[in-house]
Amino acid sequence: MGKKTSLKKFQIYKKLYLERQDILEEAKRLGEKLRFPNDLKGKFALTPAHSSYPGPIAKDIRKAMDSASDELRPLSDLVDDLRDSVKDYYGDDYDATSIASGEAALWIAFDSLATPSILGRGDAYRGRYIAPFERHVSHQSGFGRPFPPKYKYVAADRYVTAGELGVEGKRLFNLDTVLVPFVGARYQAHGIKYYPSPLLSTTDAEASAKSIAEVAERHGEYLTAFTSLGYDIPGYGYGDRSVDGAPLFQVRMGELAAKYNVPYIVDDAWGAPIIGTDFRKTGASVVLYSCDKGLRGPLSGLMIGKDEAMVPIRRALGIHSHRFGNPSAYAKAMYSAFDPGREAIVAQNVIVRKLLEEPKYYTSAVDETFKIVMKEFDNFEPERFKEDILITKSYNNLAVEINYDRTWKEGEIGIPIFTEEDSFAGTALIEAALNAVGILPTITYDGNILVTPGNGTVDDSGALIEDRMRFGIRALFGIIEIIDRHAGVV
Repeated sequence: MGKKTSLKKFQIYKKLYLERQDILEEAKRLGEKLRFPNDLKGKFALTPAHSSYPGPIAKDIRKAMDSASDELRPLSDLVDDLRDSVKDYYGDDYDATSIASGEAALWIAFDSLATPSILGRGDAYRGRYIAPFERHVSHQSGFGRPFPPKYKYVAADRYVTAGELGVEGKRLFNLDTVLVPFVGARYQAHGIKYYPSPLLSTTDAEASAKSIAEVAERHGEYLTAFTSLGYDIPGYGYGDRSVDGAPLFQVRMGELAAKYNVPYIVDDAWGAPIIGTDFRKTGASVVLYSCDKGLRGPLSGLMIGKDEAMVPIRRALGIHSHRFGNPSAYAKAMYSAFDPGREAIVAQNVIVRKLLEEPKYYTSAVDETFKIVMKEFDNFEPERFKEDILITKSYNNLAVEINYDRTWKEGEIGIPIFTEEDSFAGTALIEAALNAVGILPTITYDGNILVTPGNGTVDDSGALIEDRMRFGIRALFGIIEIIDRHAGVV
């Protein structure tokens, strides 16, 4: 059982805010107690913190990029090499392209596949795409005006800085986003920046899909797409599986997209193609990946999907044939500004071949990380929370997920949860305390932590640097215990 308290939630977070300097000082002392070497401070992270803080590029990928800079070769040939490798695995009815970033991939997917045409006589109609109200909604769900209106400010506080439009500035022409909450999930307010936090480990996939189907029926004549994340872990709401092992909710979304003859656009930015979720089982039209996260490549995006989705996307990039009849091109088009550049395309060729031919280059470090997390978890305090903490290994996300949102029960306080707003405001205390120890930014919000090897925690051969990862996990669990004490959990 958790601990009863007379404090209300917002008072617990106010207390943590007032005591944040004490927490950071204790974190520094924890680092000293664990004998964290000074020369390692700022040298590694447990997770890549978005594309604003990309991890190191793997040595062989760097070598290929450097070698390519001395060659004179058509870029269309490099893209065709990538397509060839992707088709080797997914089949000839699938295609691929490289793009500047995961966010650029989302932008072009929605504009190419989900927005109304701006050409032709008459007033333009409105389009609507349906998205579950899940984590990171300012990404895959941020390209239309939120509907119903109660969600209109759901992304307004994220990424917005003075003088910029932030996420609201990327909304596309005559497009709405219909947000539908997951059934069984909890949307409780948490954090020092006190916002509703999507707590998704208790999501009922089948019931959620039925809810989405009911909403789709109401919006049918305006419906132009479905979207969701592509992850396969319970902390993101994807713990339920179909009979063939694919995330059940994603399978149902693919079925709905087929029923309405619209695309299913999947954001698997933190995921890995080939060794991760096989989206042929989910019916996804197009899936995007960020190569600068667990894949250890340069800042860039990779898009893979069915021909009917990829052809308009490739045309918008200017790489799908041109006026002279060439089957491949590298010309100018509406989204030429999303060109990733030669070195990124070369790097993605190396990454895809590794995933095809040497999957253990990525999976072995995940296996070793999982062993370390489980061993260190044996010593975690307070003991009463252990049964409610889910630890999951994912090859799709190339990560070990530590989810603790179930530690909050009716009438009981759990391990403090910080929001995505906290992360961008600098008030996510787990992240801040890890920084105080000397560990670089780590994604720790919404009661969920992804530990991804590769950000200074693997060597040039791809093997895990166990001492670094072990130290990072010990620091992580120690910091959670410090915050628990200040919150009154212990």
